[in-house]
Amino acid sequence: MAYTVTVGNIRCHILSDGLNAIDGGGWFGLVPRVLWERVIQPDELNRVPADARALLIEADTGLILVDTGNGDKIPARHRRNIGLSDRNRRLVAELARVGYTPEDVDMLVLTHFHGDHIGGNTHWDTPDGAPGPVVPTFPNARTIGQRIDLAEASFPNERTRATYNADNWQPIMDRGLFEVVDGPQRPARGVRTEIAPGHTASLQTVWVEDGGESLCFLSDAASWAVHLDRLAWVPSYDLDPMTSIETKRRLRMTAQERGTLLVF
Repeated sequence: MAYTVTVGNIRCHILSDGLNAIDGGGWFGLVPRVLWERVIQPDELNRVPADARALLIEADTGLILVDTGNGDKIPARHRRNIGLSDRNRRLVAELARVGYTPEDVDMLVLTHFHGDHIGGNTHWDTPDGAPGPVVPTFPNARTIGQRIDLAEASFPNERTRATYNADNWQPIMDRGLFEVVDGPQRPARGVRTEIAPGHTASLQTVWVEDGGESLCFLSDAASWAVHLDRLAWVPSYDLDPMTSIETKRRLRMTAQERGTLLVF
């Protein structure tokens, strides 16, 4: 379900690409289940629900979409593992609910390159959605991604290989629509990115700030509210746990000082 909020005079839509079921041990790392299950109850397969969220910003430069969820290029076995019963393009349907089409999007901001955040960047260009040629889902959008994270995604190691798929970004590059950036960016008035390392080396959060109000799209800098509340609760997916703790400490302090709306 899409939620619409206004930050100052900037209208934002919190979108969903669907509810996934992810192993609870992965989300909470070294924290024993007897502790984390008090916060969220797992299912019979030890999975907990996780919403694949995206953020649509009605900026002065046009529509900015932050992340795109899993998308529909997911093999049946993996869909079953994460609790997705079909390959519907949920994010496209969410866009329609707030009055837009994929062609309306002017910019994509990728927080990082994991497949559950950018799988919807592209889709199979076949009549029935079967595997085939891969094309950009948002054909008019300029895409920005951080250079360091792109390098890690392009040359993964044994631990990270399963989380990356070049089909999620290469077709965009092939069309000349991808801009590799270094460090914080300001893609529009009142919209900026901030490097928040830990989960990956250069994950970027996205801030919307206007009229004394602020919103922060956290992505996996903090996947759950409890990750900010209990800094030592670090997901096993974070590549640098100690850096994650310091990143979360800084984000929490800033959000508390400014009364920021946090989007997990």
